Amino acid sequence: MSLPRPTRRPRLLTALLLTPLLTGCFAESGAGPAADGKGGSRLRVALAFPPAERLSPYGADATILSRLGVTEGLTSLDANGAAAPALAESWRREGPRSWVFTLREAEFQDGTDVTPAAVAGALTHAARAEPAPAALTGVSLTAEAEGDHAVRVTTGATDPVLPLRLAGPGLAVLSAKAYAAKGRVDPVGTATGPFELTGVTGSTAATLDRYDGYWGGLAQASGIDVRFVADGTARANALRTGDVDIAEAVPVAQAATLDRGTRREAATTRTTSLLLNSATGPFKNAGLRAAARAAVDTSVLAKGVYEGHADAGAGIYGPAVTWAEGRRVPVVGRAGATRPAGASMTLATYDNRPELPEVAQVLKQQLEKAGFAVQLVVRDYARLESDALAGKFDAFVLARNTLVDTGDPVAVLASDYTCDGGYNLAQLCDADVDRAVARAEAAADAGKRQDAAMAAEARVLGTDAVVPLVHQRVITGVGADVRGVRLDPYERALVTTGTRR
Repeated sequence: MSLPRPTRRPRLLTALLLTPLLTGCFAESGAGPAADGKGGSRLRVALAFPPAERLSPYGADATILSRLGVTEGLTSLDANGAAAPALAESWRREGPRSWVFTLREAEFQDGTDVTPAAVAGALTHAARAEPAPAALTGVSLTAEAEGDHAVRVTTGATDPVLPLRLAGPGLAVLSAKAYAAKGRVDPVGTATGPFELTGVTGSTAATLDRYDGYWGGLAQASGIDVRFVADGTARANALRTGDVDIAEAVPVAQAATLDRGTRREAATTRTTSLLLNSATGPFKNAGLRAAARAAVDTSVLAKGVYEGHADAGAGIYGPAVTWAEGRRVPVVGRAGATRPAGASMTLATYDNRPELPEVAQVLKQQLEKAGFAVQLVVRDYARLESDALAGKFDAFVLARNTLVDTGDPVAVLASDYTCDGGYNLAQLCDADVDRAVARAEAAADAGKRQDAAMAAEARVLGTDAVVPLVHQRVITGVGADVRGVRLDPYERALVTTGTRR
């Protein structure tokens, strides 16, 4: 994508002109008129997942920051999943591995300018982070200032989807001050979004204030008071009693208890799957993986556990990925099922998403009926992730947004199902899968990349290391007097400049 660079104009005028463009990117819940001055009430928001890494932008906490309007990257995703301008107002490709991004005029929340040197520094820190942000799985890049208004990003290998990759929440651009503490990235007062993170109370709460210097115009809310509430029933109750204005991830069991006018349901690219540890334990045996897959009845989960607020699993990509259904290909390489004969297994999941323990309980019953002996483990996600990544469970129930990291359909395959994948909870290492994913990664044309992604999906499904269970629709609780909540299918945004009460 390449756009002409407009003549610079004063920041306030630019911000006012750009505000309508920003608020129209995704479907919103009752968008209203523009902000008037510096008034506005504070928003009270209940989020499901507490910070797991002290709000570092390089891990799972990155989406917390983006959903609250704290951080931004060079690019963003539009409603169709294409790369759109953010801190970069335009870009052009100058070779197989080189891209130049032209920056808009903007400020960090500490008052310093968003300069090419600052952006290059932020991307360099992300590229050197260990572990790397999910959007950089398998990718190396370097960034350097290009004149007064641009940044050149060069990748180690050809990367046709770099603009999509740079939209990942883990590649947010922060000021130099954020990286001052050795080994830690501090987003407090160092980001570029409409809301500034001003305080964090452990894993229970956070405080955000409106950032009046935001390039996209004044936010209509004066700030956000965030509570991290892992219990889904408690989140729904807090909305019902008026203690919060917005409650994310309302459990389907609680949906009927909310007034119809306070319930928002949106299709997302999130798929809940059963991941089978293919490296150790019983599911190292492909025949036992096939037996587990055959034992699962996904229609029971969609109609029962999710009460019709989900679709039965069709693949890694669900109905919200609209191009996938017409390109799906037959699954290849499956082994024949082996009788479990009492094979013992541990099945783990987390309770931050309240349906998952119930899903796991139903799976336990189905697997035991097939002949497995199942031990169920349920904890808070923050207490499970490291063990899951280390392969300490035989099976894991995971709700995963397949496009959250980059918007590129191939990225989730590379990170979750290849030998070098950084989020490979299935511990899968299969040469045929790696080759299929590599072919998809090499495809530059969008249509050919989608075709290659579906071929790779078929290879992954053929290992039976992943059993897609349901494709979720997410229910968000929104107070009757709240307007402008963003219903983002990629689950990267929630509160924007137009959100208010």
